[in-house]
Amino acid sequence: MPDTHATPDQTDGVTQRLGIIAGAGRFPFMVMEGAKQAGCQVTVVALRGLADRTIAQRADAFHWAGMARVGRWIRLLMRRGAGRVILAGSVCKSDMYCRFRLLRLMPDWTAARLWFFKIPDKRNDTVLSAVADEFAKHGIIMESCVKYTAEHMAPEGVLTRRQPTAAQLKDLQFGWPIAKRIARLDIGQSIAVKETEVIAVEAIEGTDAMIERAGTLCRRRGWMLIKVAKPNQDPRFDMPTVGPQTVTNLKRNGAAMLVIEAGQTVMIDREKMIAAADTAGITVLGHEEKNVVE
Repeated sequence: MPDTHATPDQTDGVTQRLGIIAGAGRFPFMVMEGAKQAGCQVTVVALRGLADRTIAQRADAFHWAGMARVGRWIRLLMRRGAGRVILAGSVCKSDMYCRFRLLRLMPDWTAARLWFFKIPDKRNDTVLSAVADEFAKHGIIMESCVKYTAEHMAPEGVLTRRQPTAAQLKDLQFGWPIAKRIARLDIGQSIAVKETEVIAVEAIEGTDAMIERAGTLCRRRGWMLIKVAKPNQDPRFDMPTVGPQTVTNLKRNGAAMLVIEAGQTVMIDREKMIAAADTAGITVLGHEEKNVVE
């Protein structure tokens, strides 16, 4: 787990300049606040149609850009002298396969060249590694997305008042290694389990859509969501993230327990999330792979 004590990011007394490519959700705000506390000047490149516009109020510099305008991201950061960048916030990858995607996304030449000619497959790690390499070619280093948010990582242990049942622990023993294998293949990072049976597997649709599908398939309710990091997770992108909205979605779709990987999962608004889980009667467990569940 990263060091929870942020230190000022300065070189020879000069404040370091950081870029944030901001997608949807609260996470970009958390990264920016942590970075500013560490003494960074922050330039936010907000993805149009995804990012919350209020993030501009705290940024030192702010620009809108399209989701597929990688060349513009680079030019904006270079103009501000940002030698480091963090990707923060969610992006719906399924938009890349919608009808008339080229008209909707309007990729610039840099993005089109990567997507159609340079990337051998379209798995998340492959795509984002190519983007990181493109940044590096222009002198911009992509950093861990949790460098400034270590205090928001999930701790180990039961986090709610409700404790797991013996049946739930059995489902965890069954489901955890399956979730890790799926994550290793970069298919998805979440599965739904009920009575030692896999109900649903996350893929391109994302966790929230998978939760809704699991609720439809398991009308008896009481199922478990297991969300894990990839083995050898690259902290620069795609860290598992949960928050109050996750709990709301789990409750609406009949889940009884959420298992997240301790030290590898970002918790958005942790206190609010745990309070919501307690109210909903949902057990939340931070699990470490090295532990043996009894």
